[in-house]
Amino acid sequence: MQYRTLGRTGVQVSSLALGAMNFGRIGRTTQDEVTAVVDAALEAGINLIDTADVYSGGESEEMVGKAVAGRRDDVVLATKAGMPVGEERHRRGSSRRWLVTALEDSLRRLGVDHVDLYQVHRWDPSTSDEETLSALTDLQRAGKVRHFGSSTFPAHRIVQAQWAAREHRLSRYVTEQPSYSILQRGVETHVLPVTEEYGLGVLAWSPLASGWLSGAVREGRKVATNRSTFMPQRFDTALPSNRARLDAVEQLAEVADGAGLTMIQLALGFVTAHPGVTSALIGPRTLDHLHSQLAAADTVLSGDVLDAIDAIVAPGVDLAAHEKNDTPPALLDPSLRRR
Repeated sequence: MQYRTLGRTGVQVSSLALGAMNFGRIGRTTQDEVTAVVDAALEAGINLIDTADVYSGGESEEMVGKAVAGRRDDVVLATKAGMPVGEERHRRGSSRRWLVTALEDSLRRLGVDHVDLYQVHRWDPSTSDEETLSALTDLQRAGKVRHFGSSTFPAHRIVQAQWAAREHRLSRYVTEQPSYSILQRGVETHVLPVTEEYGLGVLAWSPLASGWLSGAVREGRKVATNRSTFMPQRFDTALPSNRARLDAVEQLAEVADGAGLTMIQLALGFVTAHPGVTSALIGPRTLDHLHSQLAAADTVLSGDVLDAIDAIVAPGVDLAAHEKNDTPPALLDPSLRRR
């Protein structure tokens, strides 16, 4: 396992990090299964576990807490808040009111007195950067949060938040968690250059593109991944964007075979090769999934392989741009772009 410094924090984290979105009812996993995955991940050298309050309605945090009980100091523990939790209008976003409440709830579910990294799950256009950063700074000073970061922020919001922290003399985001894979390279255009400029650590989520790059999705093969059962439209190859992804996957499979690599090794090796990326977040649902992904822990892609990938999916290109989660609100809501 390789280790890298998380931004400018001085914290050393593994180049593969354990994402816990599949823990609980989303991935149909039991506590025993989760504990086995966590045990194996820690034994293999993974030291960062990332979860969120919204994953399986808080069940993921509870399972992670039980799995790391008694070895809290061995884990860089990260969670997130901001996505809607229930129907009540104030149980979401990044207001002081909600972030303080959400953190207390997360700490209770995790069974810990602090988290190492607390992340705002999405940019909240209804709350000012000053309000959010002020609340996070107070939580940090109270010892409940060691560091805090953002997740899936547009590049201009990352810059704005850095400016606001300096302007109001507040602590700043030290990490960003964007979606990044061979099939979704849009963050190379703006987000990753900005995170490098400001020295942010980057934890890339969905490096296997929701299973497209796992080796399970191939031409002429029925798609039977867990994700496809509740997001079938993302795997319907009758749709042009999915057809483009499948065509790319077939070409990438040839590159992987030629390099003596699995598709997973190719996909994870690509993400961790970018100098702006600290860790790739893997989200195994089973021990078999974990072991197949751990095989990429020391994968280093040659220049020829990286060039071949560029020829299949050009730098900065998203093959499924409509699935991006950092689209500016004005592109989604017509009322925001019309007088």
